[in-house]
Amino acid sequence: MQSYKTYMNKKICVYAIAKNEIKFVERWFNSVKEADYVCVLDTGSTDGTYEKLKELGIITKQKKYDFFRFDTARNDSMELIPSDAEICVCVDIDEFFNKGWSKILKDNWSNDTTRARYRYTWNFNPDGSEGVVFLADKIHKNGYFKWEHPVHEILVPCTNKNYKTIDLVNIQLNHMADNTKSRSNYLPLLEVSVKEKPTDDRNVHYLGREYMFHGQYEKAIKTLKYHLSLKTATWKDERCASLRYIARCYGYLNNEIEQEKYLMLALLEADHIREPYYELGVLYYNQKLYLKSAIFFNEMFKIKERYLSYISDPICWGSLPYDYLSMCYYELKDYDKAIENVNYALLYNSSKRLLDNREYFIKMKNKTKKEIVLPEFLQ
Repeated sequence: MQSYKTYMNKKICVYAIAKNEIKFVERWFNSVKEADYVCVLDTGSTDGTYEKLKELGIITKQKKYDFFRFDTARNDSMELIPSDAEICVCVDIDEFFNKGWSKILKDNWSNDTTRARYRYTWNFNPDGSEGVVFLADKIHKNGYFKWEHPVHEILVPCTNKNYKTIDLVNIQLNHMADNTKSRSNYLPLLEVSVKEKPTDDRNVHYLGREYMFHGQYEKAIKTLKYHLSLKTATWKDERCASLRYIARCYGYLNNEIEQEKYLMLALLEADHIREPYYELGVLYYNQKLYLKSAIFFNEMFKIKERYLSYISDPICWGSLPYDYLSMCYYELKDYDKAIENVNYALLYNSSKRLLDNREYFIKMKNKTKKEIVLPEFLQ
């Protein structure tokens, strides 16, 4: 156990950028004020955010940009960090920590630590359960990193010093985004990012995904295929995601042959994650190939470990796969398994539709029992 004196000397600074975040400022500040310093660069708020930050005693500066890019703004925000702060923690205004995070960080931070990863819940489902969860890494040693990329920016080393990253999964950061805010600038910023660094596989993947979100399916397919061709694109989970997104685009273009082909390629790329099994199960269900659909959902359920990665789709870990499987078994007239799987679905979601389905499956099971007549030679 580290000494109290050592613990006290590790000063933490939380820093952020903000624009028109008045509805989140107090919640954010209440969660980060455990730090020794709190700094925010306001990038042009007009809703009172800047004034509220100053009222709370936060180290604050306002700077407006003719052309906004996230890496530039975050690097500018780091200039507000006091020189005696050793540990820097980047937390957006629509995020908030669970209590006690700063003590955990100080207790585990050593002289040779340069970065820390923590548990991050990127979104929550309508019922309040967690959606996408992964390990984020925006805690770093002062003076060791800078931000890079116009959007989906990342920390990159700015010195040749040695680096040591620690995992602190008992630090929990939550994200509750303002869904009324436009993210329309993400696509042009991603295009700038890929133009600046055309072989950066991460942002090429993001650009292809963004084209898909915007309904530009041909562009998405071309970009995602380019991602897969890059020598640095070696992370199987992300390659699998690119293949699945290509499949989705072909689906939107009503080309089920290519859709199935790329989902099969996604499965071959990463058979250790649930996502490709799930999407194949849904495809075959929609094609009314219920036996094939059931096979892939059952294979999916053999995977018990959910990786803490942004690639992990929460839909694969909720009620819907069991819901689909119960309907497959209903169509196959296996009512026992239909009932079993709708019961699993109800553990996650007690909707009226699922309750009605269960009641109907039980009714069909009982009806089938009454209709069974033994052949004459068995009577």
